[in-house]
Amino acid sequence: MRGRKPKPIALKELAGTVRADRVNATEPRFRIPERMLRPPTWLGREAASVWSDLGHLLLNAGLFTVVDRYALAMFCVAAGRWIEAERAVAESGGPVLVAESGSLYQNPWLHVANRAWGQMKKMLSEFGLTPAERSRLKAAVVADEPSLAEMLFQMSEVHEVQGDA
Repeated sequence: MRGRKPKPIALKELAGTVRADRVNATEPRFRIPERMLRPPTWLGREAASVWSDLGHLLLNAGLFTVVDRYALAMFCVAAGRWIEAERAVAESGGPVLVAESGSLYQNPWLHVANRAWGQMKKMLSEFGLTPAERSRLKAAVVADEPSLAEMLFQMSEVHEVQGDA
């Protein structure tokens, strides 16, 4: 056994735990794209939606590089499958169904949803996206961007001025 799986330098930097004596100086560093890449054409509708939502968040946090495309696509496929399966569970009568004989059985879509959920869970930590992983990260503060509260306050001021006109 090798022990714990090594954490990428990008996650160590966000966590503030980078130590010069423990940094893999030969770890490959890849380019962070200027804008989010388009979702692969082979992703389904739900998976492509997850790609857009999550991809922008990862890119803005500095956690997405050009080589992360397939890792993100793997997560998106699992997430898309989970969304579709959960929808099918709800539409087909819930997690437990009743056979014509009156016996109960597990909805087959629940198995698909549970498998996809397990795959998603494994991939979340790869990007530092579980609550436990995220609690170890320190996001960079961007001084130029207003906070959500400041943006809402500005919007309400504009709305009030327009309403008085």
